[in-house]
Amino acid sequence: MPRFGPIKRIDLIKYFRKLGFDGLFSGGNHQFMIKNNLIVRLPNPHKSDVGKELLHKILKQANINKTTWEEL
Repeated sequence: MPRFGPIKRIDLIKYFRKLGFDGLFSGGNHQFMIKNNLIVRLPNPHKSDVGKELLHKILKQANINKTTWEEL
């Protein structure tokens, strides 16, 4: 169960796959994952964790609320 806070990028990808997202596809300046018609861009924080504020923005873009995230 991930807590809502800083998370390693590899763990973020793992949890998004649990939520039914496919890939890690390259495009433009960022990699992204897809679920149906929803595209979520993922940051590359260069050896640091994805921070709480950025995680919030990514989850909002993916239409995932905090409760759903913490129940994984």
